[in-house]
Amino acid sequence: MYQTILFDLDGTLTDSSLGITNSVAYALEKMGFTVSDKQELLPFIGPPLSESFQRYYHLSEKESQQAIVFYREYFTEKGIFENSLYPDVEEILKQLKLDGKQILLATSKPEPFARIILDYFYLTEYFDEIVGATMDGTLSAKGDVIAHALKRASITNPATCLMIGDRKHDILGAKSNQMDSVGVLYGFGSREELSRAGATFIIDGLSDLLTLKKD
Repeated sequence: MYQTILFDLDGTLTDSSLGITNSVAYALEKMGFTVSDKQELLPFIGPPLSESFQRYYHLSEKESQQAIVFYREYFTEKGIFENSLYPDVEEILKQLKLDGKQILLATSKPEPFARIILDYFYLTEYFDEIVGATMDGTLSAKGDVIAHALKRASITNPATCLMIGDRKHDILGAKSNQMDSVGVLYGFGSREELSRAGATFIIDGLSDLLTLKKD
């Protein structure tokens, strides 16, 4: 059985789409772009921001860092709270703790923001470690964040761990750390994306997590 459960944040525990797309739109407009449909910004949810600004708007590394500065202007004041919990999140976390599981957060969102969000939703008490990206971007790739979470929790056997996320970055990050993974379909990734990335399990709702069994 899995002893340690790692969770992504955006698209897995919380629906952060409004806050993130508003923050990205604000940043892009500051950079001189016109955003006509914020739905087109949904792919920004999950991957590191620098990667997305470069991929979708062809910004240079230097320009993407400036865009992140603008993003945080909006996000720290408003966007961080334009957010909601997905159904059953607190109940599942509570049950996992009652079952004796160790619970970690592993997110590409900067760690200080992740802590504020968990505090805002009164979820901090369920987590043994809260690990996110660094504000300067030196730690941002999902595989590196997961590895850092394992180190912080003093875990030496990743075969006892399970990573839960909604995008391919979560699944690939888990694989790079030799652990199984769960792709959730209620977030921002598709079944095709999660399957192609190699998710061990794919579930419709978070409550399905309690019925999973390791082969």
